[in-house]
Amino acid sequence: MQAAVAGGHPATVATGIEILEDGGNAADAAVAASLASCVAETVMTGLLAGGHAVYFDAASGRARNLDCFVAVPGLGEEPREAELIHLDVLFGAELVHYAVGPASCAVPGLPAGLEALSRRHGRLPWRRLVEPALRLARDGVDFPRAHAACLAMLAPVMTMNEGAAIYAPGGELLQAGDRLEQPGLVAALEALADDAASVYSGTIAAELLALSAERNGLLTPADFDAYEPHWADPVEVGYAGGRVATRGGLSGVPETVRRLPDLRGLDGTERVLALFDVFGTPADLPGDTTNVSVVDREGNACAFTSSLGLGSGDFIPGLDLHLNSMLGEADLLRGRLEPGSRMQSMMAPLLALDADGLSLAAGAAGGTRLRTALLAVVAGILDEGLAAAAAVGRPRFHAAPDVVNAEPGVDEVALEELEARGLSVRRWPAPHHYFGGVSVVSRAGAAGDPRRSGTASTTR
Repeated sequence: MQAAVAGGHPATVATGIEILEDGGNAADAAVAASLASCVAETVMTGLLAGGHAVYFDAASGRARNLDCFVAVPGLGEEPREAELIHLDVLFGAELVHYAVGPASCAVPGLPAGLEALSRRHGRLPWRRLVEPALRLARDGVDFPRAHAACLAMLAPVMTMNEGAAIYAPGGELLQAGDRLEQPGLVAALEALADDAASVYSGTIAAELLALSAERNGLLTPADFDAYEPHWADPVEVGYAGGRVATRGGLSGVPETVRRLPDLRGLDGTERVLALFDVFGTPADLPGDTTNVSVVDREGNACAFTSSLGLGSGDFIPGLDLHLNSMLGEADLLRGRLEPGSRMQSMMAPLLALDADGLSLAAGAAGGTRLRTALLAVVAGILDEGLAAAAAVGRPRFHAAPDVVNAEPGVDEVALEELEARGLSVRRWPAPHHYFGGVSVVSRAGAAGDPRRSGTASTTR
């Protein structure tokens, strides 16, 4: 497999390639690219996010999951109910309810996870991995079409407070082709370069705790002291003559992989109907997430997914860091939320391996559409023999509780059959952010998702 990087923005991918060509491995490139995404893809993620990753070490042949998702805040304080701001946002054709505000912010995990991945598997110095993101923060970054479309949907939150100066300078929302300027991120990334723990015990922590206290958030110093990323063995499931290594939990991916039908040789109608029967989903909420997938020349691989949720609408003044809104994500609020405990997540970065070794590294964004988007692409590559770009670009459908959503190009005979079964079908006029974003590196090539202005590149 050729060394490559796939991600959600050209600057993210270029960063990963730069690190690989400077002697870094897959861990180094995934860390640097994820940091770059915290500058280039701030409508999707940010430094105060949570994440999940899977890493494959070629020398040992072992895959490991890294949990750096957010934790429930409130350690050391009397329990109190979060005071959330409720609003509705038009997400494509859907009016979606959100809960945001300072009290929606959970304990960030992404910075700790990136440092843990670098320390355990990387070979380049930490400061070198921060350099590309810092350069992007100083220079600004191009704002692509899909990000502009996403901002237009999420403007009520993204411009609620300090974000107005970033995303609507002069009172006008950024448009495709504009320059995204976040000068405060320079100071934030300089602090991170000096001290990888600055979000937990340094200058960023102090500013974040001060903002949370001022605006009645739930974060405490004890939350930051207690936070640690967790390494664990992945869930492995047999598929297409090999095995898939991923995570379980709310993702539902291992269970769905076990039920995936054989698709090779089916016509378009048969394929859609066969997948529909295993792609049912109990809920349908948006997800603002991104993923980086990397394979290096030695065969090491990493898929790293991160998210702020929607974002709380609050930014640390002077640092341009958006607070996450995970405590306002209704689909993640399962059971009793104990301070210090990990929140659940639908993220499912995955690897595919067979008798010849690594065959694919992939991850996806998209909330409840993450699973269907990711596995349709994986099945297209591993079962149907598609090239990566063809699998990612193929029209998607998603079964929400009350309607089947379909992009243009989904087999019309299959959609008519679903209507004949009594289901409502919504035919979208164009490919859309709603249907998730997949980034994949495989033996069949590498691809980022055009629905979110993603891209991919190989090393020289």
